[in-house]
Amino acid sequence: MSEEINKPEVQEEVSLADKTLSELSDVFKNLMDSEDRMSRSKEAESIKSAFYKLLGKLRSEAGEVEDAFSDVEENFKSIYSDYKRERAEYNKEQDALKEENLEKKKAIIEELKALVDGQDDVSTSFPIFRELQDRWRSTGPVPASAFRDINSTYQFNVERFYDKVKINRELRDLDFQKNLEAKEKFCEAAEKLAENENIVNAFNELQKLHEQWKEFGPVAKEFRDSIWARFQAATSVINKRYQSHFEELKGKQKENLAAKEVLCEKVEEIAAREISSSDEWNSCAKEIEAIQADWRKIGFATKKDNQKIYDRFRAACDAFYGRKREYYSQFRNEMDANVDKKMDLIRQAEELKTSTDWKKTTEKFIELQKQWKEIGAVPRKKSEQLWKQFRAACDAFFAERDKNASPENNYYANLKAKKKVIEDIKAYTLTGEAEADAEAAKKFVADFQAIGFVPFKEKDSIAAAFREAMQEKFPGRVRGESKPRERSAKDILIQQYKSLQSEIETFENNIGFFSASKNSEALIKQMESKITKAKEELHILEEKIRKEEEGE
Repeated sequence: MSEEINKPEVQEEVSLADKTLSELSDVFKNLMDSEDRMSRSKEAESIKSAFYKLLGKLRSEAGEVEDAFSDVEENFKSIYSDYKRERAEYNKEQDALKEENLEKKKAIIEELKALVDGQDDVSTSFPIFRELQDRWRSTGPVPASAFRDINSTYQFNVERFYDKVKINRELRDLDFQKNLEAKEKFCEAAEKLAENENIVNAFNELQKLHEQWKEFGPVAKEFRDSIWARFQAATSVINKRYQSHFEELKGKQKENLAAKEVLCEKVEEIAAREISSSDEWNSCAKEIEAIQADWRKIGFATKKDNQKIYDRFRAACDAFYGRKREYYSQFRNEMDANVDKKMDLIRQAEELKTSTDWKKTTEKFIELQKQWKEIGAVPRKKSEQLWKQFRAACDAFFAERDKNASPENNYYANLKAKKKVIEDIKAYTLTGEAEADAEAAKKFVADFQAIGFVPFKEKDSIAAAFREAMQEKFPGRVRGESKPRERSAKDILIQQYKSLQSEIETFENNIGFFSASKNSEALIKQMESKITKAKEELHILEEKIRKEEEGE
């Protein structure tokens, strides 16, 4: 008899985190070249897991960049496929061998039964019994499903032989003593294993001792209970330590799951944010990268939850990077369109730069400059080049205009006049009376604006000097304007209404991004909840605006 031990599945993580994709492929190749590769299936699966974990991370970090890892992935797939084929063939051969061993052991049992039931002389039956025992022990493993029954049947008939067949007491006692000595060694080995710090290895070695124990026959009746109790005591110590180890591991895995749920919530929150600028996207991407680094520091969750929590985390990351790729795709399209717009302005400036219709063309150039400022961003590598082309055309016209200025439109005289206005502003002494000072500010503005054009290269600097002088002397009245009127309650409500409509559009767009990712149900539900709440607020704002209109 032996104690049945239920062995829970062990989830071990092979430390391959410092390897590159190519190095992991090389590790797998080395495994394939080894003689014992068929007995290293767990190691093979660990390498595969590490490879695809790293591949997923690198692809996630690459974002919208074209996939640069397809070749190395195909190479790994080819190697792994060869291994799986060989492994399947090996398992098939092992299964056939186990079935063959099972038939051999069944035949040995039949011979043993015949020996027990026969009336042969002891001198002939006992050597045959020894030979059957040797054949039994030398026969290899059988299918796991048949192991218990075949061994129980064998032990039953061995005990029948010892208990029912009349054999020479000296031979029987000698055999009992031999079995006792073997089982005492098993007890010593089990007791030593109980001191092993690596409890998983100790447990696995204990299973081998139990299998070997079953291969030996009984001991003398006076020792049967005590020797089994000793072996069972050592087994119990290891089993308790093993169970405690996995209870502790299970507790740690629950902590890991809780920690990973927090990280999932963080990424989901970032993925659902309203992001409208490149700086914001880059900042959020750095947050995601930091969270991914924290994720890699956390160990496995429980086996039933580990894949689920990873799928949730990956879905949130995919949703964020999907939206980021879409944003930059649209951003690039907008920048390309802006390049076309600026090229058109450059073309117009080039056509106008040789015109001698100074007044009319000056107005056109001013309008072109205004349009230039209103156009959005262009790719950085083209920005400076485009500006130089546009500025060169503007400078060429204004330089020629300034050289040909007529007496009635003397740009340098105008510059001098505007500098005089600025000096007057600085010299003005405030009266302390708001109305009088406001009138003075308006007059300075009017005088400055009444003066004609100045040389083009001085335009920006003289305007800046005027604003600075006005701001210093008349704070808040740079343009000589009165204080802007306060917005009405209705205006504020309408602005809130428009802002809320924009938020709803953003949420609905986000749902479109999330639906393209697997395991993103939680994110979609979150967005739908926000949309429902926002629409309720819209309805309330509509009622408030209607009441304001009725009161007007």
